[in-house]
Amino acid sequence: MTPLTVIPIAGVPEIEPGAPLSALLLAGIQRARLLLQESDVLVVTQKVVSKAEGRIVDLASVRPGEEARRLAGLTQFDPRHVEVILCESIRVVRAAPRVLVTETRQGFICANAGVDRSNVGGVDRLVLLPEDPDASAAQLRAGIEKEAGVAPGVIISDSFGRPWREGQVNVAIGAAGVACLRDYRGQADPDGYELQGSVLAVGDELAAAAELVMGKLLRVPAALVRGADLRGQGDARVLLRDPAADLFR
Repeated sequence: MTPLTVIPIAGVPEIEPGAPLSALLLAGIQRARLLLQESDVLVVTQKVVSKAEGRIVDLASVRPGEEARRLAGLTQFDPRHVEVILCESIRVVRAAPRVLVTETRQGFICANAGVDRSNVGGVDRLVLLPEDPDASAAQLRAGIEKEAGVAPGVIISDSFGRPWREGQVNVAIGAAGVACLRDYRGQADPDGYELQGSVLAVGDELAAAAELVMGKLLRVPAALVRGADLRGQGDARVLLRDPAADLFR
């Protein structure tokens, strides 16, 4: 069994819209004295991807509607913040103080449609999820391959809560060059029992492992995972459960 190594990629400057993210991450990898390998997986926080793509909203430009003002009373949020959340959502799942659970246009069910006010680089600014996280991961991977001649797997991660569990865990919301599911169904365990439902979300597992070295306050936007070798043609969309099979909706 190959040991798994998770290495923080530090020293990346504050990301502004249009920033050459692949070049900035490669510079961080070089500072860490790492030589990229095809079997590596680069886990990058959603926030720096969204910033580079210009997915930032200034609250001063937002005019809340009637529904946003109503939900603001339930959630205790700024009505302008709620308006942005609604614009990023296709439906509201649950509203409670300090949280608005929605289904996003990308298909995620999460708190506040992934709209965040922390670490945005200014007061009264919001950062949104990438329009298409899988496409963002593919573009970042292509940029790295163009500059470095090597195409590691790329995962874009974000923090999600979980039903019936306290705390948040980083999960994969976008991926390229990574097989995000590992299917053991049909294989036999050491006792000869045929596995029936063992499909592991290894993309989420790598995202969670990377968060251990990135942290929330350390300003480390990426981590290199070595030893997993999850090369494949998959994307993170495979991690979204079909609503027809979702027992929790």
